[in-house]
Amino acid sequence: MEYVQERVTTLHALTDHRPDAPTDRAAVVVPMTEREYGTLAAERVLSTLETVDPARVIVPLRASADRAGPFADWLDGFDLDVETLWCDGPRLASLLEARGLDGDRGKGRDVWLALGRALDEEFVVVHDADTKTYSPAFVNRLLFPLGRGYAFSKGYYARVEDGSLYGRLFRLFFRPLVRALGDAAPGREPDVLRYLSAFRYALAGEFAATSDLVSRLRVQRGWGLEVGTLGEAFAHAGFADSAQVDLGRYEHDHRSVDGPTGLADMSRAVGAATLRAVEDAGVDVDYDGLAERYREAAESLTDGYAADAAFNGLSYDADDERSQVATYAEALAAPGPDTRLPAWQDAPVDPDEVFEAATADLDAVRGEGAGGDRKDAGGGGTGAVGGSTAGKGQTEPAPRED
Repeated sequence: MEYVQERVTTLHALTDHRPDAPTDRAAVVVPMTEREYGTLAAERVLSTLETVDPARVIVPLRASADRAGPFADWLDGFDLDVETLWCDGPRLASLLEARGLDGDRGKGRDVWLALGRALDEEFVVVHDADTKTYSPAFVNRLLFPLGRGYAFSKGYYARVEDGSLYGRLFRLFFRPLVRALGDAAPGREPDVLRYLSAFRYALAGEFAATSDLVSRLRVQRGWGLEVGTLGEAFAHAGFADSAQVDLGRYEHDHRSVDGPTGLADMSRAVGAATLRAVEDAGVDVDYDGLAERYREAAESLTDGYAADAAFNGLSYDADDERSQVATYAEALAAPGPDTRLPAWQDAPVDPDEVFEAATADLDAVRGEGAGGDRKDAGGGGTGAVGGSTAGKGQTEPAPRED
């Protein structure tokens, strides 16, 4: 147990205390895909939110047309003010295309749609639905700094599960990349790198912000959402108005390194989002030799992780971790075209228009399925909906970064 302060205010879970927080003035955004239907983890998140009783829960849902209706019925079975925002319907797609907002579809794009709807509340919380250890204290902890005048709050937790260290994309890619960028900076390390380094788990999907700050965020469309949000928080909140909070024990699903939705693919998006955030802050990135500087930083950190694992009696495969570092190094390049979605305060579409289109789409598929079999609408289902969500521009089927 420790209580060290970082460059951003750091709130530690030194006890099991659930702090008072303005939950009644907050919208909670919980992105889901059809793989979350009826799962024990998603059911636990939603049933626990019943005890938190936030002002609203918004679920941006990525699902195929034949699965969206049953999923929405299942969500309606919880004792919550749940707004299901189906993100894959034709009316919504046409609206976004007409406003020049079509393009790649991923977690970030879905969350962006929900953030527009959440602006009606004073505060916004965003977190995933795949944790096996969800606690009612999580929302309170994320919101607590906002009730004390901070504008941005980020969750962190130790990724230690099954006797091993996880959080691989953060440990082995993001952290050494930021260190390598700082080592290459002449003189004083740029503030943006000091800011990014201050967060103990920068790729966590759990954050909270004032609606004013949320309205200013440009949002990455896919896997770069988490670090892209940090870059925007640096620009609009900075050190003084940012905090991070310890969420304690937090377990969720893991990804393989390889494959079309693996960590290797994700590292490209995370790397591009990180480098864009750094460039946005005015840092001139030296790309010559960046991969080598990254590998050197990662090698040093890997030695430290090996010692830490041994100290705690955890299993640790140093050769596998070094192999991952070599894979991630291949992802390092200057970011391509900027495809971020605009801040809602500048968006060419209104959140009400998004809601109307998404609602019409969902009502249509629910109507088509009214005469056929329908899943139990109450909470507590255990069967998966299954099926695919393939669609134009869709980039990844699952929401979690690591």
